[in-house]
Amino acid sequence: MLYAMIDIGSNTIRMAIYEIDGDRVEMLMKRKHTVGLASYVKNHFMLREGIDKVVEIITEYRHFLDDMGIRRLTAFTTAALRNAINGADAVREISYRTRTNITIMSGDDEATFDFIGATHDLVDDSGLLIDIGGGSTEIVYFQSREIKVKVSLPIGSLNFHTRYTGYHILPSANECAEMYAEAEATISAIEEFRYISHAQICGIGGTFKGAMALYNAMYGMPRRNMRMEVRRLKDILQRFQRDHELIVPDKILLMRTVPERMHTFMPGLIIADVLAKRFDSNQIIYSDSGVREGYIYAKILNDEDF
Repeated sequence: MLYAMIDIGSNTIRMAIYEIDGDRVEMLMKRKHTVGLASYVKNHFMLREGIDKVVEIITEYRHFLDDMGIRRLTAFTTAALRNAINGADAVREISYRTRTNITIMSGDDEATFDFIGATHDLVDDSGLLIDIGGGSTEIVYFQSREIKVKVSLPIGSLNFHTRYTGYHILPSANECAEMYAEAEATISAIEEFRYISHAQICGIGGTFKGAMALYNAMYGMPRRNMRMEVRRLKDILQRFQRDHELIVPDKILLMRTVPERMHTFMPGLIIADVLAKRFDSNQIIYSDSGVREGYIYAKILNDEDF
C-alpha cells in the first residue's frame, strides 16, 4: 500500500510517500519546504503568519495526494506548535482548513519514534540517539536495543539562531559562546543521564544531515561516509564564525553542502558538540531514518500504543 506522512517541524514541513509491503518499507519520494516555523513564535504564541504558512503548504500537499489517489495519511507536528501557548488552537484551525487530521506529537513520543526508526538497521545494540531539531532536542539512551532513558530538551538549532544570531546568517564568536553557555546549562541539568559516559552517539535529523555533508566535503571523505570525529567539530565551528571573513572556497562549500540550513547548522553543531563532550563520545554516526520511519514501524506495522 501507499502511505503518506506529513511532518510539521520547527524548521521544515515535509511530506514523504512510502510503499509498505508486509514488513518492507520503502520511501518513494519526499517533498520539503524550509519554513522556519519556530521563528513565527513570539512571546510563546504562534503568529497568524505561521498558521497561514502551514495551511498553504499542507493544502499543496493535499492536492498532490488527492490527485495521486493516496488516501492513507498520518500528519503530526512537533516542537514549534507543541510548545506554543496557542498550539492546540492553531492545530485545530490548520486541521479544519486543510481537511487533515493533525496530531501534536509529545516530546516523549517523538524520542521513542526517533529511536525505533534510527535503530531499526543500526549495528550497535547500545548507545545514545540524538535528534537536534529546530525547536527541541530529543535524547534517548538505549541498551540491548531497549530504551533506558529518554528526554526532550527545549533547545534547538532554529530557536538558538533566532534568539542569538538574529538577522545574520552565521553567528559571531560571542554569540557562539552564549549558545554554548545555554546548551551546557540545559544539558548539565539532566539528572537522568548523570552516570552515562563513553556512549556511542547516533545522530538523526537535519542538523546531522547537513553537518555530515559539510564534514565530508571539508575533510575529503566519500559522500557515503556516515561517521564524524567529534574532535573536528570545534574546527568547523571556529572556521565559519562571522568574525572571520569567509574566503570564496568556504562560501562555495556552504552553498553546496548546507544551502537551506546555512543559518542553523552552527547552532545545531554547538548543541551536538556539548552533548558529545558531556557523554565523552569520540564519534557521531549519522542515520537517515527517524521519527517518520519509527512511526511506521511502531504504529502501522505493529499497531503498538505508546
